[in-house]
Amino acid sequence: MKNIVVLGSTGSIGRQTLDVVRAFPERFRVVGLAAGNNQQLLAQQTEEFCPQYTWSLGGPRFAPGSAFLPMEEMVCLPGVDIIMVATTGAVGLAPTLNALQSGKVVALSNKEPIVMAGPLIKEYERKYGGALRPVDSEPSAIWQCLQGEDDTIRRLIITASGGPFRTTPLSQMDGVTPAQALKHPTWNMGRKITIDSATLMNKAFEVIESHWLFSVPWDRIEVVVHPQSTIHSMVEFADGSVKAQMGPPDMRLPIQYALFHPERLPNRQIPRLDIIKPYSLTFEPLDAHRYPCFGVALAAAKKGGTCPAALSAADEVAVNAFLDGKIRFTDICHVVEEVLAEHQPLPGQQVAEILEADAWATRQAKDIIEKKVFR
Repeated sequence: MKNIVVLGSTGSIGRQTLDVVRAFPERFRVVGLAAGNNQQLLAQQTEEFCPQYTWSLGGPRFAPGSAFLPMEEMVCLPGVDIIMVATTGAVGLAPTLNALQSGKVVALSNKEPIVMAGPLIKEYERKYGGALRPVDSEPSAIWQCLQGEDDTIRRLIITASGGPFRTTPLSQMDGVTPAQALKHPTWNMGRKITIDSATLMNKAFEVIESHWLFSVPWDRIEVVVHPQSTIHSMVEFADGSVKAQMGPPDMRLPIQYALFHPERLPNRQIPRLDIIKPYSLTFEPLDAHRYPCFGVALAAAKKGGTCPAALSAADEVAVNAFLDGKIRFTDICHVVEEVLAEHQPLPGQQVAEILEADAWATRQAKDIIEKKVFR
């Protein structure tokens, strides 16, 4: 039986992680749950799974019977086998590093930590003996395709649905609403990642994540638009062979793979891909004019240092401002560009530098939004 800690247990990935745990009660013991502001759901999860430890932004009062313990300490507990990092934003960085430093297996759904601090996270993995397992569907697909292969990777091909505005006239993009942007055509996800999927910032984050996870150069990672979201990613090898991982758009598949690797177990809760059903698999080139966030993000990632941390923080503030009706959808990219243009990067070799860049970019993005002065 594996002892598991779930960070972000009330969010989309956290809830689906607990779905997998429910399907295999003889294989998991929930030791810790951590969440944000949804104290009602966290209380229900605590009652059901009886974790020894809980944490939330609201404090310990909602969880009788569980000890209140910060996430950064919860992930280091002796006897814990695997940590599901399903938080959003920079909050997942410290727990991820602490878990790796303690030699734990980290199932990483939260992209922002590895976007912010990819080199540092990989250094911790190598130095302390922890292990990263990607949970996001596209990096998970790449990871699965690489099983049993050598390192002769010629190209990673990451697929993108294109989001809800793939065919929307560009002249109408200024007027799209949060409700429209949250209607993803194929996936059911949390609010922040759904908006990032609409701007394709999320896809840039996946490129950054894959660059660090699989040690593949930037120029060997390609993104193609695949509206059906059936092929989750592909790997091309030196001989020209291409392996693809396919499946229904259900996050419980990569979650379960990360939790059980290298085992594959049947789970009746997860739908099967109906390969006989008539449908097409189509691919389109990524339109840089339609998705300007993608290019801005990759430029920041390639610049390195603390630029990716500033990128992540600025995007988080801008997305929340759009959801709150403070800026337009197209202003998300403008805010990120403004912050990056003013950022004076540090080497980013220390946690303190990364957190300092995150805090600075957060303040700067809020100030830009308040003044509404965009280039």
